[in-house]
Amino acid sequence: MVVRQIMTPAMNYIEALRYLYSLADFERSGRFADRPDVAPMRVLLSELGDPHLGRATIHIAGSKGKGSVAAMCEAILRAAGLRTGLFTSPHLNRFPERVQIDGQPVSQDEFAAGIEAVAAAARRVQERTPERALVTFDALTALGFLLFRQREAQVQVVEVGLGGTLDSTNVFDAKECAVITNIGLEHREILGDTVAEIARQKAGIIIPGCATVMAPQRESAADVIREVAQENGSKLIEVALACNLRRDTYGSDSQSFRLRTPTGGYNVKLPLLGKHQLDNAATAIVAVEQLAPAGIKIGEEAVKTGLEKVRWPARIEVIKRRPLVVVDAAHTADSARVLRDTLADYLRINQATLVIGVMSDKDLEGLASAIEPVARRVIATQADHPRALAADRVGRVFADLGIETMYEPDCGAAVDMAMNLSTASDAVVILGSVALAGEARAHILGLERDPPIAGRG
Repeated sequence: MVVRQIMTPAMNYIEALRYLYSLADFERSGRFADRPDVAPMRVLLSELGDPHLGRATIHIAGSKGKGSVAAMCEAILRAAGLRTGLFTSPHLNRFPERVQIDGQPVSQDEFAAGIEAVAAAARRVQERTPERALVTFDALTALGFLLFRQREAQVQVVEVGLGGTLDSTNVFDAKECAVITNIGLEHREILGDTVAEIARQKAGIIIPGCATVMAPQRESAADVIREVAQENGSKLIEVALACNLRRDTYGSDSQSFRLRTPTGGYNVKLPLLGKHQLDNAATAIVAVEQLAPAGIKIGEEAVKTGLEKVRWPARIEVIKRRPLVVVDAAHTADSARVLRDTLADYLRINQATLVIGVMSDKDLEGLASAIEPVARRVIATQADHPRALAADRVGRVFADLGIETMYEPDCGAAVDMAMNLSTASDAVVILGSVALAGEARAHILGLERDPPIAGRG
């Protein structure tokens, strides 16, 4: 099949966004397009000339840490001199953040040209199979692979969007490495009611012939991953068992650690905070080591340089010092506990003004219970997002815990209120969702964001 070269797009960036918003979109609406398999996605990729093939692949699923692990893998591989493609979701400010080549988001023109090509292919697919709908994440995933091929990426790091088995990214018949990061309770209405059930969905990315790297897990999840790896004849490396990890120094801007894996030893400085990021770093290092059979051998210097320079915004990120302002995408009880412990351990924060907004399908009570010990006061707000829970409903949960609670539906105004209530020695912590983190971070740092686009979602 001859694939049209992507030139100057007839579709502009706003039109590309409008097209994406015209499709069913779980991220915006919460409506999951139930499907028995990923056949429509495979047909779409075939129509585009199978752009997902032809390069080494690290494929990452999990509940927590998969974005951080993806960013770390990409940074290491880029430091080794490889041209990298990184596909992640969701974005903080603009859609092109999801498709990065050599550590940089693609341009808006390149994004629009790619969406134009994907949309044309999607129309042909829908004409042939009108009973099977394509969704926004299908189009974005296809776009990532298309632009990786266009820019001749040598290796791709691909983060699963939701689950694993039926995710749009789960289209490989061969790949070098599958990674399963920490698994917890999430999207239970879609993935299952227990950690074990959710783990089985995540483990759907394990295929015959690929290595599987398993981050430290609850035993109920680990048992499932072991079983699926064995069923598929996949070599399983359990980070918790195979590695010796020791934290050396840590503080408000970085930490250092030593790691011994089955094939190497590393002494690394990491600019991301939290003990959980040490597990993520170990997982990423073991994952890139699995590319050796494909001829990609990563030395200690590339690991050291890549991780020293890795950036993954809005993950316990300090964006201001006086007062200290921390932005985090924590949206579950587990991630809120990690945030609480990291605030105390790395930043010596025991009390803070919290700016909180969550999505309507999240366990707000669990999150509130986990973060409550840190809360001097709460300013309840909501992201500019269709699934955002109303600020008054967010605040009610914290008020019921006896915490001083204020209400400000506008995220920017809520952040300003928190800053005005704080002295130079105080702390402000913003959490609850990726959408809120992106909006608050952009407000404080003066970053541009995608404009609101009306669409079906």
